[in-house]
Amino acid sequence: MNPELLWFAAGLVVAGLAAGFVGGLFGIGGGIVIVPALYFVFSALGLDDAVRMHVAVGTSLSTIIATSWRSLSAHTKAGAVDFDILKTWTPWISVGALIGAAAAGIANTEALLLIFGGGLLLIAAQMGLANPNWRMFAELPRGIGRATIAGGLGLLSALMGIGGGAIGVTVMTLCGRPIHQAVATASGFGAAIAIPAAIGYAIVGWGREGLPPWSLGFVNVGGFIFLALLTMLTAPIGARLAHRLPQLILKRAFAIVLAVLALNMLREALL
Repeated sequence: MNPELLWFAAGLVVAGLAAGFVGGLFGIGGGIVIVPALYFVFSALGLDDAVRMHVAVGTSLSTIIATSWRSLSAHTKAGAVDFDILKTWTPWISVGALIGAAAAGIANTEALLLIFGGGLLLIAAQMGLANPNWRMFAELPRGIGRATIAGGLGLLSALMGIGGGAIGVTVMTLCGRPIHQAVATASGFGAAIAIPAAIGYAIVGWGREGLPPWSLGFVNVGGFIFLALLTMLTAPIGARLAHRLPQLILKRAFAIVLAVLALNMLREALL
């Protein structure tokens, strides 16, 4: 086998194992780990700079399709999902995700790096500093407010390659929803983002030069298979460990790691 393909496969294995474990341990989407992991794997392999971030984001989104349904099913069995929120929010989230995928088609690598780095820095701050008991509003927005926030959530998540869980949980808890219900319900946002966005990334990236092996546009099929399987393998391990370790200390420590990753991505964009 081509040595380059072996290194590519090895990088996918490491990214998938790490993403699943971290997702299970902290209850966050694996895209936060998968995107930077794939970006640096592609950089090490010398993938064309013009497409490496696009493929990292598009491939991350494709894996969320499987993991979101699995997570939503588990939370549904526990009776923690508010399906009224899913019914009223997911159409707007999907519209935002489609717009985000279309925007990615005309955005350059530096723009995507800036968006991901800035968004990740905010998520790190929320994870390390925010109190889940904070409340700003009595209830979730309706009408134009709901459409704007849900659409923005889908758009930003599609540009970052994440499932929207971190953003969705923050919005719901600030609007008075219990943290467990917010986490469970936000797990359903992933598919609403990932399905239209992944299709969009495949379309806008079709025929581009410099794509890695096994790619459909900006979605790498090899990456999807490896990452989807491996994240499902290690996520239960992380989830079991989460109940045995001090969550507050762990989350703050991981927030520092995310902040370092975010600053590194921002440095890549600026340099």
